[in-house]
Amino acid sequence: MAMLSSLTKLDAAAARQSTSTPPRRRVTPVLAGVGYSLAWIVGLTVASASTDVNSTGAALVADSAGHEVASITQYVLTEGVAAVLLAVVVVLLGRAVGEHRGSRLLTGTGLVAAGISLVQCALGVTLAGWAAPGGHADVAGALFETFNRLDGLKMFVLAAMALASAGLARRAAVLPHWFGHLGLALAVALVASAVGYLFLMSTAALAAYVSLPLLLVWVTTAGLLVRRTGR
Repeated sequence: MAMLSSLTKLDAAAARQSTSTPPRRRVTPVLAGVGYSLAWIVGLTVASASTDVNSTGAALVADSAGHEVASITQYVLTEGVAAVLLAVVVVLLGRAVGEHRGSRLLTGTGLVAAGISLVQCALGVTLAGWAAPGGHADVAGALFETFNRLDGLKMFVLAAMALASAGLARRAAVLPHWFGHLGLALAVALVASAVGYLFLMSTAALAAYVSLPLLLVWVTTAGLLVRRTGR
């Protein structure tokens, strides 16, 4: 009931502002939020991902045969395109909540995470397009380790972003309280998976099976909420 009540209030606010808000500004956050999830879903469909953070360079070289294009496509979608769309969502969300305490933290951490993701995209494309298919096992292993440790760092940054959103949901009228609960759940899951990736612990990295779906829901929901505010 609380969730429905919050969405009803947001719909009413959006209706009052619809005549003054350009249609493009109302559609952009939705496209960015939904596009973020689609980029991940398509990317993981093209090439499956593993939570084994300790694969050797030799194993990466052996597994790369015939999968170069699929792997490159996955990195471009999940780390490149998704990074740009995440940046769009957090900037628009930060603008929507206004000057509340925590809005700059949310936007800043989201942009930092997007920047790390773009670096990962470059590393992943180099790994899948040159190091692994070229038989450079040592380089492939180093790239893979760096990629995973950066993933852990990015997850910690995203956890800070999620916590900021939880705080804002308590203070900003445009965000419903249930979005704060989603942010808290996301932060906990991200910290667990971040430990696994940053410290190369495959067991802890399994938490990504929880944190990634929650992240997709968070980003998509954030885009929809920005749309409803009409800002």
